[in-house]
Amino acid sequence: MQTHDTIGIDLVAMSVNDIITSGAKPMFFLDYFATAKLDVDVAESVVKGIVEGCRQSDCALLGGETAEMPGLYQPGEYDVAGFAVGSVKQNRVIDGKQIKEGDVLVALPSSGLHSNGFSLVRKVVEVSGKSLQDPAPWGGAGTLGHALLEPTLIYVKRLLALTDAVHVKGCVHITGGGFTENLPRVMPKGLACKVQTSSWEWPPLFQWLQQAGNIATPEMYRTFNMGVGMVVILPESDVEKALAIDGAGFVLGTVVTGDEVQIV
Repeated sequence: MQTHDTIGIDLVAMSVNDIITSGAKPMFFLDYFATAKLDVDVAESVVKGIVEGCRQSDCALLGGETAEMPGLYQPGEYDVAGFAVGSVKQNRVIDGKQIKEGDVLVALPSSGLHSNGFSLVRKVVEVSGKSLQDPAPWGGAGTLGHALLEPTLIYVKRLLALTDAVHVKGCVHITGGGFTENLPRVMPKGLACKVQTSSWEWPPLFQWLQQAGNIATPEMYRTFNMGVGMVVILPESDVEKALAIDGAGFVLGTVVTGDEVQIV
C-alpha cells in the first residue's frame, strides 16, 4: 500500500482517546520511530500523520526519538510508539464510580477498524482471495486496503464538549477486545452494560469481514468495535441534551444489574 501518512494519526489517537476517558485534556505527545535504516520520505510521512493527530486533539508535539537498528528490523520495516500526558481537575475526574442502574450508554460512531483486530483482518483478506488494491467488496468508494487503513477518529474535542455540558459518569474507548472486554472496565461491581443491537446497523466493512471470514457474532463483538468507537455513560435525564450536542451519537443501551456485558 505504501500508505504511511495515516499511521501517525492512529498512534496519537490510541493515546489521547484513552486519556480523554478520564476527563483529562491531552497536553503533549512524544513519539518513537525505529527502523532498520532510516528512509527520510517514509519517516516524514509518518510524522506528518502524528502532527495531524496532535492538531485534531489540540495537544503539542514536543518531540521524539528515532532509532536505526538493522539487526532487529528487516529492510523496509519500522515500528512506532508514543505517549501523551493530559490534565484534569480532581473534581472533574471520570472514574465510573457514580454509575448506577438505569444510566444510558450513548455511542459515538467509529470510522472503521480504528487500528485494531488486524491479525484477524489479515487472515480474512487471505482466505477471501481479495487484494488490498481491489475495490471495496461492499461497493464503497476506494480500495479494500484504504478502507482497512481509514484513520482512527479522535474524540477529544467532542468529549470535552460533552463533559462541559452534561454529567458524564463513565467513558469507554472501544479498542482491542471490542465490547466484551472494554465495557466492563468502567462498571462498578454488580453492574453491567446491556447493549441493544437493534439500535444501529453494522457498517458494511464489518458485515463483509464476518461473511468473508465466517466469524461467529460473539467473536466479532470480542474483536472489533463494530462501528462504535467511544461509549459515554450518562444519566437518562442528560441523554437528549448530549445527542443535541453530538449529532452523530445514538443510544446504544443501558446499565443493568449483572457481571457481564449483555448483547441482545
